[in-house]
Amino acid sequence: MNVYDAIDSMRQISNRGGSFSFSFMSYSETAGSTDGVTDVASARLRARPSKEQNRNFEIMEAYTNLDTGEARQFYQPLLMIFNGQKIELT
Repeated sequence: MNVYDAIDSMRQISNRGGSFSFSFMSYSETAGSTDGVTDVASARLRARPSKEQNRNFEIMEAYTNLDTGEARQFYQPLLMIFNGQKIELT
């Protein structure tokens, strides 16, 4: 599955009120570092950040971790697994 199909599926599931699991490589642009792979067992996408909120808004996805209630975000190109399927960056 490519990253664009995965993001589209995430949006569809979220719009229906469902949840999905995914894994991505973490990255903090501010710190210039990673904490490695982040696994999220149950999530739902939120509205994407705006250009005013994040200069990387075009490649960022905002989500809610439904297990912890945390509002987080990830970079689309760092998505690795969606609902058990490996993601290819094409």
